Amino acid sequence: MLKIIHAADLHLDSAFGALGVEKARERRREGRFLVERLAELTRREGADALLLSGDLFDGREVYPETLECLREAFAALDAKVFIAPGNHDPYRSGGAYERIKWSHNVHIFKSSTIEAVEWAEKNAVIYGAAFTAGERMDRPLAGFSVPQDDRLHVMVLHGDVTGGESHYGAIHPGEIAATGLDYLALGHIHQQSAVQKAGQTHWAYPGCPEGRGFDELGEKGVLAGEIGKGSAELRFVPLARRKYEILTVDVMDRDAEEAVRQALPVSAAMDIIRVRLVGETEEKGVDLYRLQERLGGLCYALELRDETTVRLDLAAAAGEDSLRGLFLRRMREKIADAETDEEKRIAEDALRMGLAALSGREL
Repeated sequence: MLKIIHAADLHLDSAFGALGVEKARERRREGRFLVERLAELTRREGADALLLSGDLFDGREVYPETLECLREAFAALDAKVFIAPGNHDPYRSGGAYERIKWSHNVHIFKSSTIEAVEWAEKNAVIYGAAFTAGERMDRPLAGFSVPQDDRLHVMVLHGDVTGGESHYGAIHPGEIAATGLDYLALGHIHQQSAVQKAGQTHWAYPGCPEGRGFDELGEKGVLAGEIGKGSAELRFVPLARRKYEILTVDVMDRDAEEAVRQALPVSAAMDIIRVRLVGETEEKGVDLYRLQERLGGLCYALELRDETTVRLDLAAAAGEDSLRGLFLRRMREKIADAETDEEKRIAEDALRMGLAALSGREL
């Protein structure tokens, strides 16, 4: 049996451009704390190996402080660390992986060709390969298989499990089964997959350990546990400091501020939250500026989106013999005749803006 921590897609030193300069800088610093939490988990679990399946860095620009943090954290571990660079951090001459001297317990796979590392003490072989460019059009597991013996065969790899083609190292499920591996530690997909099985081979994506945008929602973390011949007992361990969440709040016949306050989770002060305001409102709609002023401090970062629609039951107004009445009737027709959601949204926006203009209100 081998005790492992399986992590991937840390994307250290991401830009976080949507958060503004100061918060982006803070989030990059927090990435270094993520490394420390990962190292502490490795120690706490008594793991034999930390498997890092690519995209440790987000790109070429890696801060010296980040590299030093990694070097110190890994050097302090009793566990071995195996790294398979991915499409965001390919192994290149002069790249980030060559800019520091790693401790003896760290092994970085440097070639696109699969390499085997014998681990006699654990009766195991750890395999891996690297991206050496931003894309990989070949299939890294095609034709690969391990010896059928009593050793534990484990691979660390960045790749895209798909039934078709991919720019990021396509891996077909049948190829996983054909390898005969005991465990395939994958990276690239940011949503955790739970442990899967192809033939006798267990495989998994742990997902990213920290979300970076609203396409990476909820708890993020790593996999921890034991793998053996024909077994993989791994559990998901949350590791993220902050979460991205999207809330949908219906403000119809409600005070918008109170509705949002009630919807915010207990963890809001730590999290990055997008609130979609929906429902029918009066002509004025929702005052997003005021809401942001009143509620922005309740979250680490708050994004408000007004997706409400103007009430269409303005029968009296629609019957007016006036420019306003004519406009309202015509726009109600356009909304009713809209063939797609996008056309309907554009018509509803036009209705709200037109009514504001006719009333002399600021657009």
